[in-house]
Amino acid sequence: MIQSMTGFGKTIAELPNKKVTVEIKALNSKQMDILVRSVPTYREKEMEIRSLLSQTLERGKVEFIITVEHTGASADTMINTAVLESYKNQIETISQKFGLKTPDDWFPMLMRLPEVITTDAEELDEEEWKVVYNAINEAINKLQEFRIQEGAMLGKFFEQKIARIAELLKSIEPYENERIEKIRSRIMENLYNVPEIQVDINRLEQEMIYYIEKLDINEEKSRLDNHLKYFLKTLGGGEGQGKKLGFIVQEIGREINTLGSKSNHAEMQQIVVRMKDELEQIKEQILNVL
Repeated sequence: MIQSMTGFGKTIAELPNKKVTVEIKALNSKQMDILVRSVPTYREKEMEIRSLLSQTLERGKVEFIITVEHTGASADTMINTAVLESYKNQIETISQKFGLKTPDDWFPMLMRLPEVITTDAEELDEEEWKVVYNAINEAINKLQEFRIQEGAMLGKFFEQKIARIAELLKSIEPYENERIEKIRSRIMENLYNVPEIQVDINRLEQEMIYYIEKLDINEEKSRLDNHLKYFLKTLGGGEGQGKKLGFIVQEIGREINTLGSKSNHAEMQQIVVRMKDELEQIKEQILNVL
């Protein structure tokens, strides 16, 4: 069964003094495109994270986000009193110089200024990384489950659209003989309406046969039917079929276009337009297939 490139996975790892949240989002893309947003503690593991994502997710635009929320006392977070005092003095000086009123609630404002709160670089403990690594794998598994569910929905959609194109292809058949007779009658009528012209019936029949053969669509119908069957076969061939399905869709479109150019019949052209509409809907969604 095919998989969608779209997916989302999220896990939370509980550690003694912190809560680590891992989120992975995936969208459609021709290649593997990974964006990693991490806190400094896990930055040294970014290459390992990228390698894991590329090996397991195969293709797509992937955004990986890892955040940390401290839940207990942390000795590595401190208020830089020297910076805080410097900000305070500067604000008081500026206020006096320009005659501005000093805000009453300026302490919360000072606490939000750069470098007032500092965090010492935290060394990554191997035991902690094992917990986080397992959380990353769990988030990947959830994303893949999401992709499988979306892929199942896409598969049903494609089956319905391919079946509809096959139905429309069969509906062309009743008009084929009618079309040939109309073309033949129109040519003969136009010829006999031309005054003072002698018609060589044998030569006319030869030219007629040649012309009608050029309008024959049996070969296109056969190829289109084969492409539709091959699409369904590929659809059930497992994951990683997105690019192959895209190529088959191009071939289906080529045969439908040829049918339209050869049809030379109003009802048949209307059927071809409806086939193109069904195919366009497939093209839009095939971009989401892994």
